[in-house]
Amino acid sequence: MSVKKEKKEPSVWHGFKAFLMRGNVVDLAVAVVIGAAFTNIVNAVVKGIINPVVGAIGTQNLDNYSSCLKDPCRVGADGAVRSGVPILWGSVLGATLTFVITAAVVYFLMVLPMSKYLARQAARKAAREGTKEVVEVSELEVLKEIRDALLAQRGPERGER
Repeated sequence: MSVKKEKKEPSVWHGFKAFLMRGNVVDLAVAVVIGAAFTNIVNAVVKGIINPVVGAIGTQNLDNYSSCLKDPCRVGADGAVRSGVPILWGSVLGATLTFVITAAVVYFLMVLPMSKYLARQAARKAAREGTKEVVEVSELEVLKEIRDALLAQRGPERGER
């Protein structure tokens, strides 16, 4: 009685290892870590610069800015609405400012320098390829000149055979 060896399917561990070894998974992990670090920077900028500037006009905490749709609006210290319909537009403004600052930091500190770097790399590569083409063309021209000189040295009677 012979037992056929069946081809084993890849194990879950091998599949997981292959998944982790993909380049985009590592890039995504790096992006998440950098994003978390930028979040801390942006929050510090908002708390240390934006809120005091807004505080010079009104209050340093944008969450305190609100309007009331249905009077009387009463919101407790814990944020719970006691009566009325408050619109907390200060919170929206704060989140919008945080988003804009985050986008500006990411663009000016990461996207713009990286695209300039990649453009310089592409220009260098194009220049190298252009030089290579010029060298190849000039080598071809030199070889044609050598051929013509050799034919001229042979003379017309040898070239006719």
